[in-house]
Amino acid sequence: MNDRHLVVVLVLVGALLRFDLANAEDGFPATEWEHAAPSELGWSEPGLAQARAFSDQMRSSAVVVVEHGKVVAEWGDTAKPTELASIRKSLLNALIGIAVSEHRINLDSTLGDLGIDDNPPGLTEVEQGATVRQLLQARSGVYHAALYETPGMAKMRPPRGSHPPGTFWYYNNWDFNVLGTIYEHATGAGIFDAFYRQIAKPIGMQDYKPADGSYVRGAASIHPAYAIRMSARDLARFALLYLHKGNWAGRQIVPEGWVEESTRGYSKAPTGQGYGYLWWIGFLGGAVAPTVTLPEGSFLAEGAGGQFALVAPALDLVVVHRVDRDMPFTEPSLRGIGRLFWLILKARGYDPGPDASLAAAIGDRPRGEDLPAKFVGRTISFGAEMKDGPFTMRFEPDGRISYPHWDEALGPATGTWTVAEDQLCIVGLRHRCYVPLFNGDRVRLFDQLGVMQIDAVALPH
Repeated sequence: MNDRHLVVVLVLVGALLRFDLANAEDGFPATEWEHAAPSELGWSEPGLAQARAFSDQMRSSAVVVVEHGKVVAEWGDTAKPTELASIRKSLLNALIGIAVSEHRINLDSTLGDLGIDDNPPGLTEVEQGATVRQLLQARSGVYHAALYETPGMAKMRPPRGSHPPGTFWYYNNWDFNVLGTIYEHATGAGIFDAFYRQIAKPIGMQDYKPADGSYVRGAASIHPAYAIRMSARDLARFALLYLHKGNWAGRQIVPEGWVEESTRGYSKAPTGQGYGYLWWIGFLGGAVAPTVTLPEGSFLAEGAGGQFALVAPALDLVVVHRVDRDMPFTEPSLRGIGRLFWLILKARGYDPGPDASLAAAIGDRPRGEDLPAKFVGRTISFGAEMKDGPFTMRFEPDGRISYPHWDEALGPATGTWTVAEDQLCIVGLRHRCYVPLFNGDRVRLFDQLGVMQIDAVALPH
């Protein structure tokens, strides 16, 4: 190499270094994520250690905490692409937003306009009147069988024709899968290649490649699901893109107005969460038990098995939680995830609400032979803030549980209860055991991690 070539190489290297540093200084990661010492940004390192210990108890696979575009904490295998489950929908949201801005997709087009149908029995005339916007909001009113649908989801699916388009929210995989079909027909591009070109490459994802996507096909529907695998650190980049309203280091990747429109709540789910366009708005909010108070304006991508990407613009904060479903795993409860968020926000110095864990609880914890007497013949009421609440559970003397005000769609209307090792065990849709705590007429049930799962009132006999 002569001197002239050496100078050119040094100039190019210097330019790349300046580009990386400029990105990092502007609150965006460069080729690699920049790490910051938590204490330098005002974080409690013991608090983060407590969050990590709790995460380990939940058997999390990876966690990434990003503030001001820098990694404050991470643990687990953050580079392995694992199944995103329903977070795939929030990724598709970005592609649809770009296509809308390019006038390739009209949100007011109906399924009939677009020639969308499905296996017999095909769509009715009323169902064909559902719009793209209503599919994004999970309000299409089309309750055709769908792919990538769990047996529980299929059981909860409303009857065909029970709700006209736009009148009812239901978390509907048919809507989400058809949006993939609509996108590919409108753009002529495959979802996985388009995501790589339009999102992953521009924001510097380190691990994602188009081969990490696969279509799920089957007899239930002609519209395939679009399963995607992604690493925790790449998902954190995507979440950071939405935190900055679609802008990445000065380049508008996803239209700002689309991000704002997508992360605004249009419906309220039975859990109390809001729902936008393929994004969840807020968290559980104490509808069944206190969990965590998120900063105003927070939104999330969520997927089965414990996949979460929390975006908190008010704190310039992103938190990603992953569970590797390639390995034997136990799905963390929503309230367990809420507890992890609580611990992380507390370590940040933000007030996430009162400590609702068993360790901080005050009350009487009956044990042994005293425990059954506390429940036999009693009725407890909880979930008054939920869309279909409040709910009641009556503990019958013969070991049955009756649910006088229970919605069948939420699970079986009957169950059994028993006491084992100083815990109350309930068998219904699942078998779960709880540590009960009494304080006057208030009954709180905690899981094995000390997370409150039910905050109830014991009704008079």
